Amino acid sequence: MSGIHKNRRLGRVFDSEVQRILDFVARGIGVRVVGAPGSGKTSVVRSVMSNLEKTGVSVHFISGLRTHRTIPYSAIKGLGLEMRPGRSGVFDIADVFSSQLAKAGKHLLVVDDLHLVDSESLAVLEAVRRRSDCPMVATAPETWAFSRGQLAVLNNGREAHLQLDPLHYEQVHLLIAQVLGAPADADTTARILTKSAGNPRLIVRIAETASLSNLLVMKNKQWCMTADTLWNEHLRGTLEALLAELSAEEFTALHIMAILGTARVDVLHKVIQPDALEGLERRGFLSVLADHHNGSIAAISPPVIADYFRGNKKLRDRKLLRSKIAGVLEAAPQVAPEKHTTADCLSRVLSSLRLEKGDDDAITSRHFHDHNADREHIRFERWQANKSAANAAALLRMYWGAPVNVERASLVCAETTDFDADPRDRLFVTITEAMLAIHTGRGPGAAVDILQKFAGDNPQLVAEVENAILFISASHGRVPADPADEPGVSGCQGSGMGVLVHGLLELYRFKPAAALEAVDGAGDDDAFSHLRPFIHGFALFAAGRVEESLVFALDWRAEARKNLDQFGVVTSSYVAAHGLLYRGHFEEAEYLMSSVFAMGRPGFVVDSLYDAMLRLAGLRHATTAIVPTLSIAAQARTEVPDVGPIPGIGKGAYELIAHHNAQPSVFDRKAAKLIRRQLKSGYVLEAMMTALLCTCLCPGRPVLDLLQKILRESGVTVHDQLIAIATAVVEGDHKLLGLLLKHYEPDIDTYQVGMLLRGALKRHVIDGDAAAADAMAQASSVFAVRFPSANEQLSFNSFRTTPLTEREIEVAVLAGHRTNVEIAEHLGISARTVENHISNALRKTGATSRNSLFMLVGNSLPPR
Repeated sequence: MSGIHKNRRLGRVFDSEVQRILDFVARGIGVRVVGAPGSGKTSVVRSVMSNLEKTGVSVHFISGLRTHRTIPYSAIKGLGLEMRPGRSGVFDIADVFSSQLAKAGKHLLVVDDLHLVDSESLAVLEAVRRRSDCPMVATAPETWAFSRGQLAVLNNGREAHLQLDPLHYEQVHLLIAQVLGAPADADTTARILTKSAGNPRLIVRIAETASLSNLLVMKNKQWCMTADTLWNEHLRGTLEALLAELSAEEFTALHIMAILGTARVDVLHKVIQPDALEGLERRGFLSVLADHHNGSIAAISPPVIADYFRGNKKLRDRKLLRSKIAGVLEAAPQVAPEKHTTADCLSRVLSSLRLEKGDDDAITSRHFHDHNADREHIRFERWQANKSAANAAALLRMYWGAPVNVERASLVCAETTDFDADPRDRLFVTITEAMLAIHTGRGPGAAVDILQKFAGDNPQLVAEVENAILFISASHGRVPADPADEPGVSGCQGSGMGVLVHGLLELYRFKPAAALEAVDGAGDDDAFSHLRPFIHGFALFAAGRVEESLVFALDWRAEARKNLDQFGVVTSSYVAAHGLLYRGHFEEAEYLMSSVFAMGRPGFVVDSLYDAMLRLAGLRHATTAIVPTLSIAAQARTEVPDVGPIPGIGKGAYELIAHHNAQPSVFDRKAAKLIRRQLKSGYVLEAMMTALLCTCLCPGRPVLDLLQKILRESGVTVHDQLIAIATAVVEGDHKLLGLLLKHYEPDIDTYQVGMLLRGALKRHVIDGDAAAADAMAQASSVFAVRFPSANEQLSFNSFRTTPLTEREIEVAVLAGHRTNVEIAEHLGISARTVENHISNALRKTGATSRNSLFMLVGNSLPPR
C-alpha cells in the first residue's frame, strides 16, 4: 500500500489537527508537532503541505533520516538547491536558500523528524531562520531532549505547539474502516485500540496483517475476530522498527515486563535497573498507572510489544532471564490508599474529565481486562471446588458488568447446588439465569418462566421473584400504568428489591420526583448495588437538575474506575453522557463514551446501555454530516425493538434521525408515530426525550403537541420557557418570539433554544418560506450574540437532496464572519470567485442572505 494512500487515510483522522496548523500558518506562526513514533506526525504535515500547495503556497520540505544523520548536509541537499562550484559552506547554502524564501508569494518551511537532521544542515537552517520570517512546521518525538543546535532552529520567531495524542475509540473505528474497506465490530475495534494504545501506525498494521492472516473475517458487513489474538508474524518487522532505538538494557527490561505482565513498580525495581525503566517511560514504552489497591503499577505500551516478545521463539525461551525473576511475583501487596471525598462541583468534574483525555484508554482498558480475567479465573476455580450458591453468585455477579463467558455462566447456573444456601444467593443465581436467557436470544418469556418455576419451589421468596419478573417485563415490553399494580412496594421502605424496581419504573414513567423519593437512602443491603445510584443519577437528569446529575455521575464514574468496576463505569458513563450531550459538551461526551467502548462489549446486564451509547455517539454525525459518513452507531445491535425503557435502548429514535427525510412533514409524521408507540409502552421518559430532541431539530406542531401533553401530565415545569418559545416558532408569531427571546432568562435549555431556532430556520428554507427563514435567521443570530456558546450546535443538515460543492460549503461556512476579501485570502482564490460561490450557494439552498446561508451550514465542518 503506497505511502500516499496511507497519509491520505490518516489525514482524514487528523482533520482538526491539520486545520489548526493551517490556521496558525495563515497567521505567520510556526508549529512544532510532537508525538510518539507512529503517532501520525508525518501524515499530518503532508496533509498540511497538500492543502497549502493547492492554494499556491511554496512548500520547502526537509526530512531527517536515521541513516543520514551523520552525513554532512544530507538533509539540506534534499532540497536540490543550485549551488555554485566551490561554494558549499553553511553560509553559502544559507544565502541560496534564503533567496528562495524571499521570492514573491507565500512560503512555508517544513522539517520532518528534526531530531534526525545532521548538524551541518541544522546550522544552515539556523542561519536561514535568522534572515527570514517564513514560518516553519517541524516534527519531533514528544519526549525528545533537544540539542542546542536543534533548539536554535526551533526557537526563532513565533511558534505554536501541537501534541498528537493517541487515537480514541471513534477515530480507531474510522481508521480501520478506511484501511479494510468496511468497519469492524465493537470487540474487534476495542481489541485493536487496546493492542495499539491508539498509535495510528500500529492500528493500520494490526488491521492489515490480521486480515492477511485470516484473524479477521467479514461477517454481516463487519470485520470480526476469528481467534483470541491479533498477533501474527507479519507484525514482526513493524515492531522491530519501533524498538530499533532501544539500548540492550531497555530491550531486556521490556522482555522482563512481557514475562511479568502488568506489575507493581516496586516489584519491577527488583529485577530492572531504574535507569532502564526511566528510559522506557521517557520513550513512551512504559505506562505507569495508580492502582486503587496495589499502589503504582506499570505495563508495556503499546501492549502489542508484549505480544512480540511472547510470540518470538528466539526471545520467549530465555531460561536464565526467567530464573532471574522467579519468585518476584510473590511480593506482598501494598496497602490501598484511603478513599478521599470530593466537593460537589461541576467545574471540578469537567476539568477532571478533560484532564483524563490525555490518559491512555488502551492501557486503562487492558488493566480492566487483566483484573476481570484474574477475578474470573479465581472465582471459577473456587466454584469448581465447591459448587455452592455463594460461590456461584460471586462469579455471576462479575458477568453483570464484565464481558460474559456464556458457556461458563450457563454451566454455573445449571450445576450450582442449593444445599444450605443463603436465599439471597439462590435468588441472585436464578435472576442471573433469567437474564442470561434474554442475552442468549431466548427472550423475556423464557426468563419469566425460569423465575416463576423458582417461585413455585421457594414460596418464601415469592415477593422478591414477583419484583424481578416486573423488572424484566417492564424493561422488555410494557410498564404497568398504575403503580398500585406493582407487588411488594408498600412493604419495602427504603431498601430491598421492591423499592428499587418501583423507583426504576417511576423513572420509565417520567416521574423523576417519585423515582428520587423511592431510592432515597444508603441502600447498603441492596441486592443490586448499582441500580440505586443509576436511578438517582438519571432521575436528577430527567427532573432538569442536569448539573447535579453530571456531578453525581462523573464522581461515581471516577470511583468505579479506581475500583476497576466495569459495571459502575458503564452505568455512570451512560448517565453522564446524557448530561454532557444535553449541555452541548460534545468533545467531553465523545471521549467519555469512547473510553467505555475501548473496554469492549460489557456484561449482559449493561450491554444495552453500551448499545445506547453507540447510538448516542452516532447521533451527532447523523444530524450534521454533509454526506452520509461511516457512523459508530453501526456497531450497535440491530435486533432490538424500536422503543425501549430509557433513551437509546430502543433503536427507533436514532433511526428516525439518521434516516431523516428531506421533507419536514414526513419527519413530523414519523416522529409522532414513534412517540405514540413509546407512550403506549409506558416509556414516557423516552417519549419525552424523543419529542424534545425532534422539536429542537425540526420544530413542528404534531410533535410539539405531544411534548406539551407529556410535560403537563408529568408535572415537570423546568422546560416552560423552551415550550413557550417553540410554540411561538411553530405558530409563526415572530413578534411574540422576539419578546420571549428578549426576556429569556438562562436555564437548563439555553443550548436547546439555540438548536430550536436553527432547526426552525432550516425548516423554513426547505419549505421555501424565504420571509420566515430571514426572520428566524435574525432571531437566531440575536440569540447567539446574547448567549454565545463555545459548543457546536446540533442540527439537521438540509443538503442531502441538493448538495453544495465542497468549495461552496467552505465559502458558506466562512461567510458568516469574514468578508469576501478575507475568505479569498484564506482559501487562496479571488474575491470574485468567492462572490460567485456565495451566489451559487444562495440559489441552491434557497437562503436569502449571507447570514441565512451561514446559519444553514455553520455547524458543518468544511471538507479537508
